[in-house]
Amino acid sequence: MAQHSRLSGAVSHFVASQPASRGSGEKGASRLHALKAMEECIREVDPRRMVLRAMKLRATTLSVGGMAYDLEDYDRLMVIGGGKASALMASAVERTLGGWITSGRVVVPEYQSPLPTLKRISFLKSTHPLPSKRGVRAVEQMLRIVEGVEERDLVLCLISGGGSALMPMPLEGVSLSDKRSVTEMLLRSGAGIRDINCVRKHLSAFKGGRLAEKLSPANIISLIVSDVVGDDLASVASGPTVPDGTTFAQAEDILTRFGLWEPLPPGVRRVLEMGAAGEISETPKPESRVFEKVENVLVGSNLIAIRAASGALKRLGYSVSEISEVQGEAREFGASLARAALKKRARGAIVAGGETIVTVKGSGKGGRNQEIALAAAIEISGSRDVTVLSFSTDGIDGSTDAAGAIADARTVEMAAERGMVAERRLADNDSYPLFKRLGDLVVTGPTGTNVNDISIAITRTSGGRSHQTRYK
Repeated sequence: MAQHSRLSGAVSHFVASQPASRGSGEKGASRLHALKAMEECIREVDPRRMVLRAMKLRATTLSVGGMAYDLEDYDRLMVIGGGKASALMASAVERTLGGWITSGRVVVPEYQSPLPTLKRISFLKSTHPLPSKRGVRAVEQMLRIVEGVEERDLVLCLISGGGSALMPMPLEGVSLSDKRSVTEMLLRSGAGIRDINCVRKHLSAFKGGRLAEKLSPANIISLIVSDVVGDDLASVASGPTVPDGTTFAQAEDILTRFGLWEPLPPGVRRVLEMGAAGEISETPKPESRVFEKVENVLVGSNLIAIRAASGALKRLGYSVSEISEVQGEAREFGASLARAALKKRARGAIVAGGETIVTVKGSGKGGRNQEIALAAAIEISGSRDVTVLSFSTDGIDGSTDAAGAIADARTVEMAAERGMVAERRLADNDSYPLFKRLGDLVVTGPTGTNVNDISIAITRTSGGRSHQTRYK
C-alpha cells in the first residue's frame, strides 16, 4: 500500500496543515470536522480498496461480479483500460492476479505522479480534460497488446472517470483537433456528462461499446469506478465495453439544443449527418452479440464516498442527512445546501454527493465545487456557525489546482475587507481568486481516485442568523 499512501497522502497532509478554524473552541471546530470527513471519504474510495473488495482469487478461480472464471481455461490474460483511477486499480489487479497476467497497458493522466511500480502492467500517459495526439498514441499502443485476440483469451478492462478524454480514438472523418474543439464547446455549454458522452461516443472508434467490438471474440471483464450520477455504466468513460442506447440522431439533437450545431467543425457535422442517415454504422446496442462474453462490474461509486463522510461525521457526534445524485447548476445547489444547513439544529450535518454543472457566463477562474462554496458563503453570511466544504474526489476542480473550497459565515465579510465582492465574483465565475486570497482553497493534488463530488454542510449552533451582512 506504499504507493497509495504516496498518492493520497497529500490529502492527509493538507488536512493536518489546516488551522482548526477562524475562531476557537466549540464554535470553530466545524472546519476541522469537515476536513476530517473529507479525509475519511478519500481514504474509503481508494481504488485499490474498491477493486480488492470486488475481486478474489482462490487457487485458479477468479471471482468477480458474481461470476467465476477458471484461469486455467484461458491462454492469455491481458489488462488494458484508462481513467483517473486506473493506476491504483491496476496496482490492485496485479497484486491479486500476479503471474497470471501475460501483458498489460493502462492509460493514466500525465499529471499523475508517482505511479505504482508494477511488473506486469505498464502505464501510458495521456491528457485530461481535453484529448490530444499523445492520448491517441497511448490508445494505439494499448490496443497493440490485444490485436488478434481469440476465444480463449481473457481481457480485463479497468475503466474509470476521465477515460473519455484520456483514451481518444476519433472516428474516421473526424480529426483530433475537431474532436477537441467539440469537447471544449460542450464543457463550456453547461451540458451534463451524459449529453457530452453521447456526442463523444458518436465521434469515437473506441467508446460506446466499440472497444467490446474490437475485443470480440475474447472474454471481457470490465471493472468500473463510476464518476457518473446514477452510476449509468454506459456513461463512465463513455462506456467502451457497455452497450450504447444512444444514437447519432440524439447527438445531433444535443448539439442543436445547446446552440452548438452551427459552430461545429464541418467534418464533425458531416459525420453526424452520415451516421443519422445510416451511412455510418451505429454504436453496438444491447442486443448485439459482441456483449455475450462481456461482464461489466461496478466496483466503486459516489455512494461509497457519501457513506464514508457521513460515517466520519456521525462518529464526531453529528446528526447527518444524506443527499445523493445531486445535479443542476453549481451555484443553485450551493445556495440550497446553505439554506438547508441554516435550518439544522445544533450539531447537524448534510453530506451530498453528485456532479453539478457550471454554465460559464463570466471570464473568471474556478470550478463547480468552488462555485458551490461561494454561493453557499453568500447564503450563510452572518449566520451563527455554518461551514460548507465542497470538493472533487479526484483532487481537481475545473481547470484549477484546487479540489474545491471551504466557506463559513465570515467568508463574504472577509472577502469584502480585501476588496472582493462575493456576488460579483460569483457572477463572473471567478471563485478561485477569492478563496485563494482567503486561504480557503482545498488543495490536495490528484488523489488517484474519481467518484464525483462531495459537499458537506455543518451547523454547530441552532439555525438562524445573528446578523445579516451583504455587499453589493
